[in-house]
Amino acid sequence: MRTRRLFLNRLDADHEPEDAVIVIDVLRSFTTAAYAFAAGATTIYPVETIAGAYRLLRHLPNAVTTGAIGGGDPIPGFDFGNSPLALQGFDFTGRPVIQTTAAGVRGLNRFRKARALFAGSLVLGSATARALRRLAPKEVCFVITGEWVDRDGDEDIACADYLEGLIRGERPDPEIFAARVRNSDFGRRFQAGTNLNLPTGDLHLCAEVDRFDFALRATYQDRQLRLDVHRPDGQ
Repeated sequence: MRTRRLFLNRLDADHEPEDAVIVIDVLRSFTTAAYAFAAGATTIYPVETIAGAYRLLRHLPNAVTTGAIGGGDPIPGFDFGNSPLALQGFDFTGRPVIQTTAAGVRGLNRFRKARALFAGSLVLGSATARALRRLAPKEVCFVITGEWVDRDGDEDIACADYLEGLIRGERPDPEIFAARVRNSDFGRRFQAGTNLNLPTGDLHLCAEVDRFDFALRATYQDRQLRLDVHRPDGQ
């Protein structure tokens, strides 16, 4: 299968991918989503705006809200920020989640018409690659969301490199890619310890390659995007 890459902040609208798309947000949207599902969440609704999140919350009063704005600051009034560390110990069993973030959620919404759409992060690496190999699309497009004016986005590029190697049947060393996440521009901000909203613990959780055995597949139903657990081995 062919592979290619797009950067969310410099897209070419004339060459929109239509087959399989993996929107990658390692630090931290889709890592946070993975930990929420592991803690029992039923479904995650990625909503691009804060106003939209509150509108949906009126219809889903049992939902947990997670999200961040700007450089990672929690959204006022939400239950959690965009932090996998903050979710540790919280029981999501039977509850949906509404997630609003600056990059990952925007990417999913942008490509919601793709034939197969996944939310990608390193903690879901091998499972996502297995899901793609089972689908056998003609083309897989990796969408890098972490590149900004002041960020190289290498945490997401590393994830794309890892996934591509797995899809091609290679056996890449996971630690190489975990190290790239830690040493990316954004990763170093977590290591600095100068921003309470960017805890070092988040960085460690985001760099745990293949921690979970499921992928996250996005679908667009009734004018609403949703993420659900997808187990490529049918377990």
